Amino acid sequence: MRKVIYAINMTLDGRCDHTLVNPGEGVMEYYIDMVREAGLLAYGRKTYELMVPYWPNIAKDHAGSGKEEIEFAQAFVAVDKMVVFSRTLKKAEGSNTKIVGTDPGDEILRLKKEPGKDILLGGVDIPSQLMVRDLVDEYRIVVAPTIAGEGRWLWKDVRLPKIRQLKLVDSRAFPSGAVALRYVKR
Repeated sequence: MRKVIYAINMTLDGRCDHTLVNPGEGVMEYYIDMVREAGLLAYGRKTYELMVPYWPNIAKDHAGSGKEEIEFAQAFVAVDKMVVFSRTLKKAEGSNTKIVGTDPGDEILRLKKEPGKDILLGGVDIPSQLMVRDLVDEYRIVVAPTIAGEGRWLWKDVRLPKIRQLKLVDSRAFPSGAVALRYVKR
């Protein structure tokens, strides 16, 4: 069965607003490798609209982009399939992208059973819904050496039916001072 992996950047004070979090040197390569290993990307509408058309445009036109940005963009567009959970989005870019207006948990359960490489989640809202249903198998959190003092809290409104114990299986420090933490379900 495929694993569902949730990846996100956050500040030391628990903020996950992408405009406030800059994990710095070395982290992009970490994400490039992660995206290359994924067979399916799953996002909500907001995250999808942050990622597309931004990364596909960089993959097409490298002008003004650095080596890591180009590599990430190429890995992003090479992923086999993308699922966008939305009840309002009518159209998505790319032939490999599917809009799903039904319950994210039901769809992820179905997708986990399909053959293929792992499912990589991004954003906050959809992963939070999947956390509540205990459908996230692995958490990869990059903590930036930043205290933002403002912005959206990660998991502020998540109410789990019971406490979940996780196991730290890997950690990695980057030159910037950011730390990648990888946890799996016990």
